[in-house]
Amino acid sequence: MKRIIILFAALLLSFSAFAQNGKSIYQKYSDAENVSAVYVSPAMFRMIGQIPDLEVGQENVNLTPVIRSLTGLYILNSENAAINGSLRADAERFINSGRYELLMEAKDSGETVRIYTVGNDRVIEGFVMLAAEASEVTFICLDGQMPRKDFEELFSKAMRK
Repeated sequence: MKRIIILFAALLLSFSAFAQNGKSIYQKYSDAENVSAVYVSPAMFRMIGQIPDLEVGQENVNLTPVIRSLTGLYILNSENAAINGSLRADAERFINSGRYELLMEAKDSGETVRIYTVGNDRVIEGFVMLAAEASEVTFICLDGQMPRKDFEELFSKAMRK
């Protein structure tokens, strides 16, 4: 019986080792033809976070608290029909890992945009946006320890525009 339990535990650990995250999806597709890719490192976020009261346009939106809390930003935009299905499937598998909660969905003329977050009442640990249409797939993933209050304030101001 102990062997079965140990074998089962080892099997679960091996599955979690192969689980995808934003970084692994980025690494898999970032060098593909007709794929635009952007990665922002934790060092860059620390540097940007040193700028006091970083605000956007004429809106009084202070981005500094959220920027300081980020540890990674991964953006993929694919117009490569040969990999769009695979990219979308990998992103959905990552999202549906049971951790992410759907925050918003919008559908218009064959395009679907879904925004997800993961975290608790105080902190958002991740943000994912997946936009898909017939010829294009966009995947955006933010990692960090973002204060939920600051994130929600930024999100609500962005949605009002």
